[in-house]
Amino acid sequence: MELTKEMLQNLRQDYKSAQLSEKDIVKNPIQQFEKWFKDAVDAQIYEPNVMTLATADKSGRPNARIVLLKGFDEKGFSFYTNYLSQKGKELKKNPQACLVFFWAELERQVRIEGTVEKLDKETSEAYFISRPTGSQIGAIASPQSQIIENRDLLEQRVQELSQQYEGKTIPKPSHWGGYIVKPVSIEFWQGRPSRLHDRISYKLIDGKWKINRLAP
Repeated sequence: MELTKEMLQNLRQDYKSAQLSEKDIVKNPIQQFEKWFKDAVDAQIYEPNVMTLATADKSGRPNARIVLLKGFDEKGFSFYTNYLSQKGKELKKNPQACLVFFWAELERQVRIEGTVEKLDKETSEAYFISRPTGSQIGAIASPQSQIIENRDLLEQRVQELSQQYEGKTIPKPSHWGGYIVKPVSIEFWQGRPSRLHDRISYKLIDGKWKINRLAP
């Protein structure tokens, strides 16, 4: 099929599967997120914990990538990464982020804005220990976001570390661990026909969540 300007412009879906009204939502956005996340799991969506993490450098230039949600509660939303990666460096200088979940099968999106802090060492170590051995080795072997000469060097490093730690406990590297995004704003988006989508926004004001409907 030839890709044309007209074909691209006409790519669209009309969302009709559900609606979102103020009377249906939970007053606490974390509980509302849990409700929607369970729906995504029950719908057997492939990796429902996939989320876009958007950061910005100190000059405000944005950057985004896909990461995996590894926990959430009233305190915030957690993920793990290399502290020396591009996102780690940006979060050090500008500890604010936005998370976006999109569950196409449910025609739903959740957008979360908040401040970011590192998780404590004990929490990061506990999660690191729970990871598969290959993932543990990869976290040590990969100088994430840095230029490398070729893949062979990376695979050679993995082989060396695999031999070094064979039959041993692999320690969490100091440059790797978790972050928590503490939300100040959470928006729930439900696709509706004719692009008249439902958007319900929660904003944290003076320690309390204020709920508003936003125009699509």
